[in-house]
Amino acid sequence: MMMKRILFLAASTAALLLLFSCSQPRQVRIEILTTNDVHGRWFDEPYEGGPQRGSLLAVNTVVDSVRAAAGSDRVILIDAGDCLQGDNAPYYYNYVETEAPHLFPRLMAYMGYDAVCVGNHDIETGHPVYDRVRRELEDAGIPFLGGNAIDAASGKPYFTHHTLIEREGVRILLIGYTNANIRAWLDESLWKGMRFEALLPLVQGEVDALREELHPDAVIVATHSATGQGDGTVLESEGLDLFQSLRGVDFLICSHDHRPYVAVTDSICLINSGSHARNLGHGILTLDLDADGKVVGKQLDAELIPVKAEKADPAMREAFRAEYEAVKAFSLREVGTLTEALRTRDAYTGESLYIDFIHLITLLSAQPYGADISFAAPLTYNGTIPAGTLVYNDLFTIYPFENQLFICEMTGKEIQDYLEWDYDQWIQPSPGPEDPLLRIVEGDDSRTGARGWSFVGRSYNFDSAAGLNYTVDITRPAGQRIRIAGLADGRPFSLSKTYRVAMTSYRANGGGGGLTEGAGIPAEELEGRIVARLPELRELIYRFLQEEEGAISPELIARYKKVLGSWQFIPAAEASKKLQRDIERLFGTD
Repeated sequence: MMMKRILFLAASTAALLLLFSCSQPRQVRIEILTTNDVHGRWFDEPYEGGPQRGSLLAVNTVVDSVRAAAGSDRVILIDAGDCLQGDNAPYYYNYVETEAPHLFPRLMAYMGYDAVCVGNHDIETGHPVYDRVRRELEDAGIPFLGGNAIDAASGKPYFTHHTLIEREGVRILLIGYTNANIRAWLDESLWKGMRFEALLPLVQGEVDALREELHPDAVIVATHSATGQGDGTVLESEGLDLFQSLRGVDFLICSHDHRPYVAVTDSICLINSGSHARNLGHGILTLDLDADGKVVGKQLDAELIPVKAEKADPAMREAFRAEYEAVKAFSLREVGTLTEALRTRDAYTGESLYIDFIHLITLLSAQPYGADISFAAPLTYNGTIPAGTLVYNDLFTIYPFENQLFICEMTGKEIQDYLEWDYDQWIQPSPGPEDPLLRIVEGDDSRTGARGWSFVGRSYNFDSAAGLNYTVDITRPAGQRIRIAGLADGRPFSLSKTYRVAMTSYRANGGGGGLTEGAGIPAEELEGRIVARLPELRELIYRFLQEEEGAISPELIARYKKVLGSWQFIPAAEASKKLQRDIERLFGTD
């Protein structure tokens, strides 16, 4: 009886203390931590050796230190998308090891993520992958957010729309969105059954409705949309558009463009942590509550916390050591040989072993479907593979993305216009003697913050063509540079004839703007131009090495010269001198 009385008194005292503490004015500080565009950088150890790199393991060190200082119940951890593509580890768990639980949800659970947004490269993995990841994330209590990806059948969001997070008695509404422009880059087979809505004016209306329904104390909007310029013209880059117009939102998390960026006003903060686990976004939400728990004051701040690659969490590394070793073993499988070093930067100056090999794979794969021409761009900005044995890991340098090979119909005039537009993105108009020929500028790179020279545009959009013999005259004005002498096998090229062109699924669906802005094909006609869909380019490369040659060499390229054709910048001597100087500006003299 005495024990029951003691327990009753203890419980009553605890209740009174809780009531007393809640009935006093107080201040609550919440730490909001964000990542985005990690692109599979889950492990810090490169599979072929080398220095440590940015990784989720290093991010976890910083997250743990913030939780230790602030208290774990005062921290919210969010990822804004592009998690499932870009490195060997996600590829392995997306497509090779499909029986075991996917590694990504397990990593998110280990690190204590509160929510993850869907990125366009997550959608690129295809329904079987992201549907599986969504289920496993949700089983771990982590919502996969994409409120503007609408299920075509039900009219409701295909992914989770929002979640309500409680910290220290404070209710925080988190609404998540994916990129609105996905259909412009990815084939419908990858997002079948969905449509994607623009964030303006969608987000404001949904914020207003949820604030009215749920009465949160604070609101976070996380979106896989680029920061952009804030001029309302770019569908994939609506960050600053939202930042300048949203009401009733405290923090806006952006991503997609790999641009580290923070903006702070009295009423809203924008955070974009960049990419590849180089920084951790840090938002600080301070709420003043009255005796009834009502918010009577609010302060906002934000910053980026640099993540040190060498500070990877050793406990997390050991927790996932077996998974890392499995990916490493897969990555180091021998797949062929390379007779001389392959450098991806060589693609910026003309024909090269690297880009010619990609063209060769696309044309040989596409020939049974009647394709004579291919478009291909350097998708690795500056990678080198030494001569010797090729391992599977090298294929990620040769072709890092999971793009399929598509075959599209284009007229000769559209091909000519496409190339004119394309090279205008690539080289400067009428450069002077000391001016760069490549379209590069000196300054701070918006993505890395590094001081130096960088391309104005994205080098993964610098397509050259194969299957043709042509020149690019650097002395001519934009729109008058390309002269196509004929097809690679000597047949004449006609502006009025229709040709079949091999290109990536990204390009065929309008990615980069070449088909719509350059060739002038209306966006609504692109689907009708596609005549064949082949497997992913990396898979086609792997098959070629396994089943055909086994080696990448200049001799291989020379043997197929009447398939590949040739192109060059002219006048050759002047162009070569300028291009060599530009390459040294970009990459140094090594």
